[in-house]
This record gives sequence, C-alpha cells and structure tokens, in this order.
Amino acid sequence: MADVLAELPEEVNTARPDPSAGRVRLTPPICTMGEDPHFTQFDVLATLGNGRHLMMGDDPRLPKMPAQPRLADFFRHRFVPLVANHLLQSARLTEKAGLDERIVMACLLHDIAMAGLITSDHGYWGAQLIEPYVDEEVSWAVRYHQALRYFPDESVGYSYPEAYIRYFGTDYEPSAHLRQAYEQARRHAWYMTARLITVNDVYAFDPHIVVDIDDFEDIVGRHFRQPKEGLGFDNSPVAHMWRTMIWPRNSL
Repeated sequence: MADVLAELPEEVNTARPDPSAGRVRLTPPICTMGEDPHFTQFDVLATLGNGRHLMMGDDPRLPKMPAQPRLADFFRHRFVPLVANHLLQSARLTEKAGLDERIVMACLLHDIAMAGLITSDHGYWGAQLIEPYVDEEVSWAVRYHQALRYFPDESVGYSYPEAYIRYFGTDYEPSAHLRQAYEQARRHAWYMTARLITVNDVYAFDPHIVVDIDDFEDIVGRHFRQPKEGLGFDNSPVAHMWRTMIWPRNSL
C-alpha cells in the first residue's frame, strides 16, 4: 500500500483469557520476536484445565464465516476495512480506465495478504495465496508489484511515492532482493501488468469513496476460480492460508 495505515496498538499480552468462553488466545510467535514475552508466552499452558482452555475454532470476537467461504466473505468478514476499500478503489480505477480485466483482478487482489494475513513481503504471500485460483499473469503481477513500488517509471507517470519518505525516511534504500526482483520484472513480458498495479495503487485511498465487493461479482466470476468446497477446504496447496484467516487465533 502506498498511503498510510492507521497504527494499531501493540498486543502486549501474549495470552489473553476470553471470560465469556474460558478460552485463552495465544499470540503467534512471529508477533513477539524482539520482546520479552517471546520467551515466556507458552508458560500459560501450565494454567489450563478446569474450564480454561486454548482458543480453537471460531473466535467469538469475529463474524462467523460460511461453511463454504468465497472471496467476498473474506472481504466482508476478515479483511482490515481500510485495506479492503483500498483494494476495491484500486480495482475501480483500473476498470474505469478500460484496462484488461486481468489487470482489474490483479488490482483487486494486490494487497490481499496485507488485508488479512501478513504485511512483511506481502506481495509474495499474496501471490502464493491466490495462485491456484487465478491466471498465472495475475499472481505474477501481485508478486512483483511489491518491488516495483519502490522504482519509478516515467513512461506511465509513476514516481516514488511521497508517502514512502514519511514511512521509511529520506535515506531508505530498497533491499537487494527487491532491486533484483525489479530488474527481473523489467525484463518480463508481464512487466506492465504489475506496473499498472502500482499506477492504480497510489491514488486509491479516498476515505469518502466506498466500493462494494459485489460490484466486481462478474469479474471475480470470470477470473477467480472459487472452489465448491469453499476457500480453505479444497485441499489446494494454499488452503491452510485461507483457514488461517478463518481461524486466526487457533492455537495449533
């Protein structure tokens, strides 16, 4: 994403009781690295029993997902609203520009990992998440848009985002793996598909514009292969990633 996300308060406690259900929610270890609780977060296991158990299955704080969830259900019930609306605005911009539907689909999905799973290397996580369900060009573009965001392309009017100066500082330099990915993408036949994601990324943060996922029902129907079993239950190589978003605080 090229514009600011609201800062969320850090989750200090690594195990929080749920009084209504007697369930304890463990914080994923990746979220505690560098903090003291990283070394003690599993001490809570010794306190379990007698009606106090680990969180497994549906989290009562979250909307219950359908038995056979579809992409729209994740937009409505699991994605950070600001990011979901950013994706929808980005896709709408691309659609209004009359671009190919595959590019519209790529814009609709480009920050999907950031919306519901993880921010670090979100382009790679997002591409993997959607790979079984979209054309290869779409997942390729989602993967490489992450690197392309840091490198201007005057031919399409894309400049280094001013927001990145605020985010990372004036002396920030993209990591070597990002520069390598950028150079690989520049030589690829699908370069412009990924580049057009970045073009329609930086202008898709209007808080006064709300777009509904249902507006893209036809495009999703043509370009996203939704399994009859539901996302997370089709035994695809990435089904576990969708299940993680359905049950994000499962302890095992």
